[in-house]
Amino acid sequence: MTIIIAVISVVGGLALGFVLGKSLLQKNMSSELNRAKSDAKRLLDDAQKDAESLKKEKLLDAKEKAIQLLAETDREILKKNKNLEESERIFKQKENALNQKSNSFKQKEDEMEKAKAELEKQKTELGKDKEKLTKELSGIEQRKTEFNDKMNKLDAKEAEIQIKLDSTEKILLDKLEKVAGLTQDEAKTQLIETMRKKAEADGMAMIKNIIDEANLNATKEAKKIIIQTIQRTAAESSIENTVSVFNLESDDIKGQIIGREGRNIRALEAATGVEFIVDDTPEAIVISGYDAYRREMARLSLQRLVADGRIHPARIEEVVAKTKKQLEQQIIEIGERTVIELNIQGLHPELIKLVGKMRYRSSYGQNLLHHSKETANLCATMAAELGLNVKLAKRAGLLHDIGKVSDDDPELSHALLGMKLAEKYKENPAVVNAIGAHHDEIEMTFVISPIIQACDAISGSRPGARREILEQYLKRIKELETLAQSYKGVDKAFAIQAGRELRVIVESEKVTDERADELSFEIAQKIQNEMQYPGQIKVTVIREKRAVNYAK
Repeated sequence: MTIIIAVISVVGGLALGFVLGKSLLQKNMSSELNRAKSDAKRLLDDAQKDAESLKKEKLLDAKEKAIQLLAETDREILKKNKNLEESERIFKQKENALNQKSNSFKQKEDEMEKAKAELEKQKTELGKDKEKLTKELSGIEQRKTEFNDKMNKLDAKEAEIQIKLDSTEKILLDKLEKVAGLTQDEAKTQLIETMRKKAEADGMAMIKNIIDEANLNATKEAKKIIIQTIQRTAAESSIENTVSVFNLESDDIKGQIIGREGRNIRALEAATGVEFIVDDTPEAIVISGYDAYRREMARLSLQRLVADGRIHPARIEEVVAKTKKQLEQQIIEIGERTVIELNIQGLHPELIKLVGKMRYRSSYGQNLLHHSKETANLCATMAAELGLNVKLAKRAGLLHDIGKVSDDDPELSHALLGMKLAEKYKENPAVVNAIGAHHDEIEMTFVISPIIQACDAISGSRPGARREILEQYLKRIKELETLAQSYKGVDKAFAIQAGRELRVIVESEKVTDERADELSFEIAQKIQNEMQYPGQIKVTVIREKRAVNYAK
């Protein structure tokens, strides 16, 4: 019973649930349907709105395209109308031109008809004139025949008269030859010879007067130009010395310069080739040497060493090597300053370097650079007075002694060596000839050559310019060093103590200790046999063996 009630209640619950579910489902379905209808209506409205807006846009685009097409059509029509108008205008112009040509052709045709009638008229008149001229020509021929007959008669009479004159002249000449005792040819020859001698005498007298007058005027003019040139050129005294003085702040540094047992000063002398004199002179060391380049190198090296404070043989050699490079650069700068000062352009760099080296070279005690600059200025002034090329004269004046500072081919004279260098570095032929001819070793072929010679003499011969004795001394010292360097294995040779000592530094790899002794003896014997010198000369051969390695 209970089960039945339970089953019934379950079945009833299921039926009630089904009814309720169905009602709920219907409700939901109706609400979903309403929602779908409302969405569909909204979508339809939106679609209609979009369609309307798209329709409007398409209409607007269509209208714009139509307007553009109409505008383009109008432009094409206007363009075609303009082309038609232009064609019509050109056609009218051509038509007018043709009408004008037609009118001008008609005018020319009328003119030709008139000219034809005129020509016919002139032809008729010319025929009448031809008849008249024919008659006149026949009369002229008749008169010509009569004139020829008369000329023949005159020629016959002239021949008769000439025969009579020749006979008369012969008679007169025979009489004159009898009176003078000379034939006609002899008289003519004698007269010509007399006139020739008189003309020669008169010509020689005139030539002599002209030459004397020219020599007198030339001498006066030359003296005038030389005096004006000398007066316009101011030159300072340029005598060179053989010593340089190095000033010290105190005498305490002298001991350091000398070094233990003199090793520092010996290293300095060996490296620079000059003599350092350290005596009682307060706060000064004297650097003695005939070569100004070596003295300057020694002075600058000592200046660096004193400023640095480290003075020992290794440092000395290092500083001397650096100073030598610095001095080479300084020589180039001196040469560049000189050519800029003299306003000389286009000089080869090697020639500029040689000009700088003149600063450390003397000629008979006269500084070579000062002498060359002075000569260049004198040449420029003299060339200006004579109306010649001032730049070429100044250039040749500066370079005329360039051979004195070159180490090439020492057997040549300095003039020929300088000429060779100028040719090598493509200098002007006038400059080359002036350099080679300034001591008359070659012929002068350019007008500036005698000017260089004269100005060189003026610079060298003025009072106080040169000292012959010093030049002879420097020449002897140079020969002494050259003699030592001629031996095989010699690295360097320095003449010091005014030429009383010759220090010869040899290469240890090529010269043994025994050979060093022999070399010292051979050099001393050669000096004794080949050179003249006062007193005695000490020959010192220095052989030093060095082994160098680096710890890294």
